[in-house]
Amino acid sequence: MLGTGAAQAVPAAQIIIAIIPIVGIVMGAVVVFFYLLWRNRQILRQIEKGVYKRPVFDLYLFSILCGFLLTGTGLVLSLLFLFIEGLSYTLLGGLIPFTLGGSLIAFYFVTRPGRKNVESSN
Repeated sequence: MLGTGAAQAVPAAQIIIAIIPIVGIVMGAVVVFFYLLWRNRQILRQIEKGVYKRPVFDLYLFSILCGFLLTGTGLVLSLLFLFIEGLSYTLLGGLIPFTLGGSLIAFYFVTRPGRKNVESSN
């Protein structure tokens, strides 16, 4: 029986198949580099003209959003892996995001009382 996978391809085709992901990663890195360079120059020009406004980042809103997303994803993956594979190391693929999401939600609620005191004093 003749195989049809990449391992059975002509050597020239194997080289091309190996180069495609490398080129993709390099091109992605170039795009990210130029985005960061141009964004930095844009911010520098805004600072020079005095029109720059520092972006506001709400850590607590971000933590609760990521917590819910990770917990939901982790729960679904955990149940899927549990039904497919049973109790095995594959289950960690769902338990890790589930635990991270639960930790972020716990961070939100643990720091909430202290945050109310700071917000009310301002």
